[in-house]
Amino acid sequence: MDNLTSNIKRVMIIFLVVFIVLMGYLSYFTLFKGPDIVTRPDNKRMWDVRNKVVRGIIYDRDGKKLSFSQKNGSAGYKRVYQGGAATAHILGYYDERYGITGLENLYDSRLSSNSSTSFLAWAGNGFKEVDKKGDDVYTTLDYELQKTAYNALGSSRGSVVVLKVDTGEILAMVSTPSYDPNKLGDIWESLNENEHRPLLNRSVSGLYPPGSTFKVVTGISALENIDGITEEIFNDTGKMDLGGGYTLSNDKGKAMGKINFRQAVAKSSNLYFGDLGIRLEDKLFKTAERFGFNKNIPAEGILIDNSRFPKYKSSEKGNLAQSGFGQAEVLATPVQMALVAQTIANDGIMMRPTLINKITDYSGNVVQSLNTSSIGEITETQYAAEMKNFMKDVVSKGTGTRAQVRGIKVCGKTGTAQHIESKNPHSWFIGFAPYEKPEIAIAVIVEEGGYGGVAAAGISSKVMSEYFKK
Repeated sequence: MDNLTSNIKRVMIIFLVVFIVLMGYLSYFTLFKGPDIVTRPDNKRMWDVRNKVVRGIIYDRDGKKLSFSQKNGSAGYKRVYQGGAATAHILGYYDERYGITGLENLYDSRLSSNSSTSFLAWAGNGFKEVDKKGDDVYTTLDYELQKTAYNALGSSRGSVVVLKVDTGEILAMVSTPSYDPNKLGDIWESLNENEHRPLLNRSVSGLYPPGSTFKVVTGISALENIDGITEEIFNDTGKMDLGGGYTLSNDKGKAMGKINFRQAVAKSSNLYFGDLGIRLEDKLFKTAERFGFNKNIPAEGILIDNSRFPKYKSSEKGNLAQSGFGQAEVLATPVQMALVAQTIANDGIMMRPTLINKITDYSGNVVQSLNTSSIGEITETQYAAEMKNFMKDVVSKGTGTRAQVRGIKVCGKTGTAQHIESKNPHSWFIGFAPYEKPEIAIAVIVEEGGYGGVAAAGISSKVMSEYFKK
């Protein structure tokens, strides 16, 4: 009898353990995995729910339709993209076969909200059934500026990011090569076979050596950490022996002679900033991290890949020197470098980049408004003001004269970034304008575009000219 009782207890314990494990798994699945599965783009059940709702409209900041649903006969609705390739990466696409990406994905629950329509709408329709309609999303994009940036890049591979200095609003964000989301069915195979990856949003996911545009970060670090740095004189001989068989040089070994901080920025001396990289060591690493490198940058309406700044030992003089002018293993996204420019223009305060202006429901009521906030004070006002002044020289008489805009004082920094994929360097420009009271900040990269003072600076001028003509 005792054996029988013991066996029953063992069986009961086993059943209890199995029950606890099963309930634990079901609870974990429901709480943690369930929401991910429900919101997956390939969840057919969710598509059934979405298809019962007239998907909301996506607008630019001035109320121009960028994306909307159009009746498609008995097949329901199809999504129409007014901007075509110019807005493809930032809006993404919405397709039952290929899924959902971009803003369409991030705000899917709003755009396909299946909440009942108002009683007034129902009554106004003679108490007949009224189509359910999702919320409308108003972006911060300036469509005309977006088109200008897209056309300025042309057939080049690259990106343009334009931010409103005081709020962080995204006015334009372009990535090329692009694609027409209205024709996904016809071009899907070719898009995935294209070696230049037209589906990649280079603005937020393209990681490039920032080259000399990073000298802005190095310059801020030097102003903060090296007393009297602006009064020091540096003898730029065109080449610098760092030992161990490594030689640092300017482009084509050009010697710039005796220069100070201001002249080093305007002329973009690699030797000067390479020397700063060595002198600053881990202080530059800390400054880079304050600017957002190696960190998740908070944003509204976009997801940004982490930019990278490695930590080097004091004995790694070659890497320390190269990191001082944005080479070695330093990598940055275009939006990261636009934020660097925005921070300098905004007296050292970095603003959280945001793509959402407001969201309205079926009845036009605002359910979410523009929420701007700062990421924090990255550097003190006095250091930002000094760098702003030096960046004005870059465009007025230095390497960035092609970024000039008639009647507007533009500040900036060019970059010519070497990379292992090609002998042709990437062309960079970051900047802001006007000098007196900055309104917009910009970052431009042209892959394998050559000198930053040519291709990228020229594109910046076109985009800024469009903005300031209003």
